[in-house]
Amino acid sequence: MSAFSDKVRGNWNIVKGKLKQEYGDLTENDLTYAEGKEDEFLGRIQKKTGQTKEALKEFIDKAV
Repeated sequence: MSAFSDKVRGNWNIVKGKLKQEYGDLTENDLTYAEGKEDEFLGRIQKKTGQTKEALKEFIDKAV
């Protein structure tokens, strides 16, 4: 498991709230996170927001 996955899992409510705050068009389905599927999760968010996976990881790192 990656450090990113640990950070997301340990702070999920904060991460989810910050993403919804920043990108209001994200749905609950977009924000579904399953352990071990971080690429799938980031891909959904990337597709909806137009941000790169790297930019999204940075955003999440700063959020927690």
